[in-house]
Amino acid sequence: MTPVELSRTVLRAVRRAVEGGELRVAVPEKASVTVPGAGGWGDYATNIALQLARPAGETPRRVAELLRPHLAGAQGVSGVEITGPGFLNISLGSTASTALVEEILRRGSRYGFVEVVEGDGTSHDGPTDHPVHLRAPHDPRALVLMDVIARLLRSQGTPVHTSCETRPEPEWTAALRIDVDAYGTPAAPAAPAAPVPLDVNVRPVPAPDLAELLSLGPDAARWALLHPAAHDRPRPTADLLVQGEGNPLFRVRYAYARTLAVSRNAADLGFTAQPGDVDEGVQEDVHGDTAPTTAPPVHTPPPAHPTPLLTHLADHPRLLARAAAHRAPDLLARHLVAVADATFPLLPTTLPLGDEKPLAAHRARLALAEAAGVVLAGGLSLLGIDAPEHL
Repeated sequence: MTPVELSRTVLRAVRRAVEGGELRVAVPEKASVTVPGAGGWGDYATNIALQLARPAGETPRRVAELLRPHLAGAQGVSGVEITGPGFLNISLGSTASTALVEEILRRGSRYGFVEVVEGDGTSHDGPTDHPVHLRAPHDPRALVLMDVIARLLRSQGTPVHTSCETRPEPEWTAALRIDVDAYGTPAAPAAPAAPVPLDVNVRPVPAPDLAELLSLGPDAARWALLHPAAHDRPRPTADLLVQGEGNPLFRVRYAYARTLAVSRNAADLGFTAQPGDVDEGVQEDVHGDTAPTTAPPVHTPPPAHPTPLLTHLADHPRLLARAAAHRAPDLLARHLVAVADATFPLLPTTLPLGDEKPLAAHRARLALAEAAGVVLAGGLSLLGIDAPEHL
């Protein structure tokens, strides 16, 4: 279940409470669903009770108590707790987590992209929004940001045309992988009956040192320009080439390479990924035979709780939509760092140790790791940065 789907579930709970006469309020158009804050619990939290308390003439805590049973009975929700003044904290069941991993693996690098559903039930990626014409000045950072903003908008079904005031230097286009549709100031071409594109000027704070930027190579250079917000000054330094924990680009790429490594190691051990419960206590051999066990084998490592990782993976479609809407590639860059950091604790528990035979939990953890790899690779691709298989 994604945050968008959970938001709809929260609104349905409000509607049921209103229809049942428990609450007298207008059902809002949207409900905020976020990662639980300090003192929170579960996978997600919503402040809908605080939002409705005043118009309902009740305390936030009372509104939360009225909504709780409607939420607890929703499909995919395994538990609901009330914390603080009236925050509803929601835990998703393993079925919902399994469905999320299956969806990511099914969609691959296009997970989070807008899907157009036809009348016959088939779906495909395609235009769903008003066209946008992105314009950039003769500046390397503006051109790189425009390129990624165009990718993000297209992922959300928006037709995009890009242009630059003048043709950039060849060293820029080669070193930064810049691709522009047209040069000059004329409007984007459009058929007479087509809607007029929305003009958007991309003018971030320029990079301070072009020579040092280009010396980093395309991947580190693009990250240096994209990771800071457009209004912040980028710092293209050699630190981005260091393979260490202090380098966020390295962490993202290394996490992706590690997910591929555990898949290769699992194949060597004779088992593959299977979405499911990462804590499933069933002994399974490499041929797929199963037998109930009262306790996991002695060599089984304690599972790293996957909730933060699952939350970040589920949030990926909303994050892409937000980054596109705000034309903010930095949101995606920081999201990938969060996914990577949440992936590392899972990886040591993915493979069996010693003579231990693969469990159903190992297959499920491998599927979760592969789903994380899909999101990391897809996000890096949108940023125009390579995702290496070995690092």
